[in-house]
Amino acid sequence: MSVSLPARGDVTASDWDDRLAAVFADPSLLRLVFQPIVDLQRGAIAGYETLARFSTPDGRRSEHPPDLWFAAADAVGRGAELEAVVVREALAVLPTLPPDCFLTVNVSPHLLTQPELSEPLLAVDDLAPLVLELTEHQAVGDLRPLVDLRDRLRARGALLALDDAGSGYSGLQQITQFRPQLIKLDRALVCGVDGDEVKLALVEMLGEFGGRIDAWLLAEGIETWGELQAFQRLRVPLGQGWLLGRPGPPWAQLDPAVRDRLRHQAAQALLTDHVAGLAEPVLVVRDGETPPGALGVEVDEFGHPRWLLVPHRRGDDPPGHRRAPVSLRVPASAGLSEVAHRVAARPEETRFDPVVCVDAHGAALGIVRVERLLLQLAAARAG
Repeated sequence: MSVSLPARGDVTASDWDDRLAAVFADPSLLRLVFQPIVDLQRGAIAGYETLARFSTPDGRRSEHPPDLWFAAADAVGRGAELEAVVVREALAVLPTLPPDCFLTVNVSPHLLTQPELSEPLLAVDDLAPLVLELTEHQAVGDLRPLVDLRDRLRARGALLALDDAGSGYSGLQQITQFRPQLIKLDRALVCGVDGDEVKLALVEMLGEFGGRIDAWLLAEGIETWGELQAFQRLRVPLGQGWLLGRPGPPWAQLDPAVRDRLRHQAAQALLTDHVAGLAEPVLVVRDGETPPGALGVEVDEFGHPRWLLVPHRRGDDPPGHRRAPVSLRVPASAGLSEVAHRVAARPEETRFDPVVCVDAHGAALGIVRVERLLLQLAAARAG
């Protein structure tokens, strides 16, 4: 199969021959960095992805991105050889990997069966916990040698990952062909997922599909807390991105602040079937005074709710609040359906007043707005 040299200014095939020859002569011009892969439910590192960084012979960082290096090597017939350099170095650090972690390394499906790339892998009796990530969807003419090699590598403990799931029919087709244990979501699917119902639906579908074939989803390229929270709500087990940790030397740990927030969000996501997951912080006061426009709860000396302080909202209302009795208080563990039935049973004049969420001792924790309760129930029913 012929591969065209990537276009980049005045760079020619001979230029790349020289660059690649320098790397093969001095492998220190290629160094590995490792980006954490995080368990989104436990708030702990589950693995690392191996990434390559190139330097020039005079020690400067290469002006060309790693993807271009590998594409150019493939174009001049040395792709398997260059990927084998990365694989050998990854195998060398595999014994130093922290306990209960895996290590992914990128390989191209159309190159994997070439001896330069397959032999270093087959020479190792125990490849666990190595994960071979198929990094492209280039057509492979005859799949039988690749499937046979996959089975031999799995017999040695290696697992298989497939990237860019959800990017098109070819990606889904490769999932059915290779039966990976890890499915990496396409970055275009990850970006802005928290504000896109279509993307959320597709991730949910891929999660159900992955569960049917015993594969885990990995959301790659997470950049915002909103994106991360969306994946936690959908029970996506693994995540990766600059928000969670940048590529660096082995083996970087999760930042404590990131870890703590991750665990807090995971706990909140697990409570979506309970009112605690919908509870909003609210001003808790003892004297009935709250800032204009703010919703408050007046409590007694033990923190037990006595009155709701509901701000006047209509244009002809006077400034301030109306003081309303607390018509419904529920424990944080109360189920959504149970609370909805109790809301519906309230008198008409208080039916849409906020519900006060309390702890095990009856102290006010926050309020649940009836409209949020209804929206959550509707979403659960639609799901």
